[in-house]
Amino acid sequence: MKLALAEARKAELAGEIPIGAVLVHQHKILAKSHNQTELLHDVTAHAEMLAITSGSEFLGSKYLKNCTLYVTLEPCVMCAGALRWSQLARLVYGAEDDKLGFMRYGKDLLHPKTQVEFGLCSEDASLLLKRFFSAKRLLSK
Repeated sequence: MKLALAEARKAELAGEIPIGAVLVHQHKILAKSHNQTELLHDVTAHAEMLAITSGSEFLGSKYLKNCTLYVTLEPCVMCAGALRWSQLARLVYGAEDDKLGFMRYGKDLLHPKTQVEFGLCSEDASLLLKRFFSAKRLLSK
């Protein structure tokens, strides 16, 4: 999760919402990513989506059956759907997202075999997001 937080900080420095993700397979990092929606002008360029694409390319497979994704914020519904289709084995996220997180709709959005853990480094992840949005609000005044 520490690497995912480092990715989130990269996003923050680039003016992106500070969310980072790291995809791991058999203790090997396959992909590190952060939000790039502004840079790529693409609303789907979430950290999770970019990690899925990179990891699938690395493995030469559309499935991530033996992989763990560490992400700093609870994935949105779009990302949860993509994680379902990728058949991710394990999802570990830091901060919960009460407004836009997939758990508003339930774990059934993920693949039935996906194990979910949350709360890892949640305070650090929450602080990054709060600081980012606080600064945004100040700039818009």
